[in-house]
Amino acid sequence: MAILNKIRQKTLVLILVIAMALFAFVLSGLFDGSASFSDKSQSVVGSVNGKDISREDFQVKVENLQRQMGPNATTTQVMNRVWDQEVRQAVLETQFEALGITVEQDQMRDLIKASLATNPQFLNEAGLFDENKLNEFIANLKEIAPRPGYIGGQPLTYSDWVNYEQNIAANALQQNYFNLVKAGLTGTLSEGELEHKLDGNKIDIKFVQVPYTSIPDSIVKVSKSEISSYINDNKKEYEVEASRDIRFVEFEEVASIADETAIIKELSTLLNGRLVDDTGRKDTIVAFSKVKNDQEYINLNSDIKFNERFVFKSGLPAQVADSLFNLGVGETYGPYKENGYFKISKLIAEKNIPDSAKVRHILIPFIGSQSAAPDVTLTEDQAKERADSLLTVIKRDRSKFPELVTAFSSDQGSIAKEGRYDWHPYNTMVPEFNDFEFEGKVGDLGVVKTVFGFHIIEIEGQKSKKRAVQVGTIAREIEPSEETTSRIFREASKFEIAAADKDFEALATESSYTVKPVNGIKALDESIPGVGNQRPIVRWAFEEEAEVGDIKRFNIPGGYVVAQLVAKHEEGLMTVEDATAKVLPIIRKQKKAELIKERVSATTLEDLAAAESTTVRNASAINMKTPTISGAGNEPLVVGTAFGLNEGDTSGLIEGEKGVYMVQVTKVTPAVELDNYQAAANRVELQKSTTVNSKLYNALKAVADIEDNRAKSQIQ
Repeated sequence: MAILNKIRQKTLVLILVIAMALFAFVLSGLFDGSASFSDKSQSVVGSVNGKDISREDFQVKVENLQRQMGPNATTTQVMNRVWDQEVRQAVLETQFEALGITVEQDQMRDLIKASLATNPQFLNEAGLFDENKLNEFIANLKEIAPRPGYIGGQPLTYSDWVNYEQNIAANALQQNYFNLVKAGLTGTLSEGELEHKLDGNKIDIKFVQVPYTSIPDSIVKVSKSEISSYINDNKKEYEVEASRDIRFVEFEEVASIADETAIIKELSTLLNGRLVDDTGRKDTIVAFSKVKNDQEYINLNSDIKFNERFVFKSGLPAQVADSLFNLGVGETYGPYKENGYFKISKLIAEKNIPDSAKVRHILIPFIGSQSAAPDVTLTEDQAKERADSLLTVIKRDRSKFPELVTAFSSDQGSIAKEGRYDWHPYNTMVPEFNDFEFEGKVGDLGVVKTVFGFHIIEIEGQKSKKRAVQVGTIAREIEPSEETTSRIFREASKFEIAAADKDFEALATESSYTVKPVNGIKALDESIPGVGNQRPIVRWAFEEEAEVGDIKRFNIPGGYVVAQLVAKHEEGLMTVEDATAKVLPIIRKQKKAELIKERVSATTLEDLAAAESTTVRNASAINMKTPTISGAGNEPLVVGTAFGLNEGDTSGLIEGEKGVYMVQVTKVTPAVELDNYQAAANRVELQKSTTVNSKLYNALKAVADIEDNRAKSQIQ
């Protein structure tokens, strides 16, 4: 404390101490590689053309999009979507700023007006857009913030509105920019003429192909140094992201034969009943066929609750439909296996039901009913009272039904059809609605309550009554017992420990386990083939302290994975080993071409064909636009060479895609001369315009300075 007091008294000393400490820190970082003047702090997710993307703002956008996309979208999928949006915005903003492109207030007003032009909330009595109503709405949003207002029944806060305006502006800027680029891309008459001739100029040729397959791969040697040189000469094609290779053994928690036998035994006991248990004690279990309260018995003993709905034969499980449908009332069937369950079933009841119906209805929702709009104010009692009142009116005069639908119904899907749902099959609607329309008779009117509110329903038609059955099923999920899951855990742990000292592959083979390799995992991947979304495995593989050969056990849904890190591939050029599969065929083809050319002395097609034990072939109507030779495939270099010859000329040897060629032009057919090439020029311009939409952003992104720190960030 005394030392601190002295430092406080001497400010200059304090400044010097801090400066020296910072200087030493920077120097140490430069020498040991742990620091860099360009390092980004944890507050930055990445940067695009020098513009930082803040971690806090990025996280908020990820959370918002996660809510929109719902639980089925993984965090990594959402994060990647937001990252792509941020990069696109930053890349394009660089262009907007360089060109001075902006969206001014007048244009912004027109854009918002166009976007909301048909929204009834902002229309006046004449049905025209009323800007004053919009201004009033925005002012109210600002005043009540952060509480929401509503557009079309959907909640909207002032912050949401600001984001909405920003999105409109961003889209407008992008459209303005793309239109400017397109405006500079015209199709000239010369380009139109060239396009016409590339497609219209035709030649017929004779050719001889000496395929590369005529030389066995085994006699063409390619060294590692040749592959390395090729990679270095074609660096752009072989630049790769950092990646990892792993292999793993999966230990699945699946029911054993003993587990399945135990489940079948339990179901058989329920099916047949029992008076005493295995120990001889009295343990009365009523047979399923003799049970009086089927619903209670099923719900007490089944993993799937009782479903009281009747079904036609087509609604029964296909593999047992005949057996179940042919039962008599009270008869049972099973045990049988279906969709991961063992089941026993009982035919509880039967009746004749129409297979389709036609109805019209009016829906009166109440506060808390499913899908009720935010502006619904009726309580349940008030909604019931309104529905009963409407029913009374309709019973007196059914012709009023359509106008009451328009005035009162909240079911937007049926209002335009006067509340009508045309012919639809049994069990299409929610249970209460379904029961009324299929168990009543044509002409019946009534009020029915469902999760959506109160419905005034009229049955307008029914078709084809036929037998339907009510089947009660006791289902037991086929799952491993506690004994089995404990055994699988022990096996996974034992393998993990043993693999640390032994060869992973050999140990797995010895234990009859399947080793699954996964190569080329990227830092932001989340899915592991065979086991699905396993982000923890990917993170582990990319940890700085993870070494090749490391082994780790992971919990996965339904079991465990024991994984080994096999290889670490850093960002940069592919290694010779990784590139061999792609480069070897290329170099081998080049060497085969040289060998073929060295052995060929023929100068005519006939001599070449005789020397190579092949034939002279013909191809006609070849053009430059689609450089394909009939019988040989796509050969642009060969076709290009042929178009450089005069009629009757013979080429030298040409290295093609599938072999070495010699060609002779037998006929030249020029394209038809046109008085005007404007139509072709228009096609060229359209092609350029289409290219802008599909390729402009990717071209800008390719040359942008993008730094992606997501793999190092805590948000992954």
